[in-house]
Amino acid sequence: MPVRVEETSSSSSTSSSSSAPSQLSGHTSPPVCTLLTVGQAFSGTQNVSSLQKDEAWRVNVRIQGCDLDHGYLCGTMEALNVPMADTPVVTFWEGEIVDGKNYTFFTGKWEASSEDDIRHWTKFPSFQPFLEKVKVDGGKSLDLISYPYIFMRWKEQYFVNVGTDCGLTIAGFYYVCFSCTDGSINGFYYDPNSSPFQKLELKSTNEGRSGFSFSSYELQ
Repeated sequence: MPVRVEETSSSSSTSSSSSAPSQLSGHTSPPVCTLLTVGQAFSGTQNVSSLQKDEAWRVNVRIQGCDLDHGYLCGTMEALNVPMADTPVVTFWEGEIVDGKNYTFFTGKWEASSEDDIRHWTKFPSFQPFLEKVKVDGGKSLDLISYPYIFMRWKEQYFVNVGTDCGLTIAGFYYVCFSCTDGSINGFYYDPNSSPFQKLELKSTNEGRSGFSFSSYELQ
């Protein structure tokens, strides 16, 4: 979701429940999740609070494409109550699925160091069993096939319905943890120029593949 640019000090928060993995060797594709498929919709909030003001925006997300074999997915994100916008702000994002084959826990771009990666991933309790191996090789040796959580990065690519002069930025990206059990999504936004650890919390909706109540937008 687009955010305002501002500088502030770091804060901490936690997200997602933990569950021990059955194996920690080799690497295969993440488990197939019926709630992580094209057309599935999610709804929730993103906390965009700063030191000066507590604030949360309502957010809707819909999966537009998903290719687990290549560790790829994409979708749209709609922020509904952005103070400086006259209309809901919609962005198109692309995601990387951490599977140890296509992508590891180390980002290697978007101004994120391995230290930044560890600092954000460790906010998910479900990541804790992997910490020591990730420090060694980014998670290449991990077997995530039977783990009930899928870790991802979501990077917004462009604004769908507003211009780049809207006063918002999509320079950062999200560290995301998806629960295969209940379809909940927790995430933290990373951008060195924005408030740190902005928390994204989403739940799958009953509308699912039948369609969510988005307005109609044409993706580029």
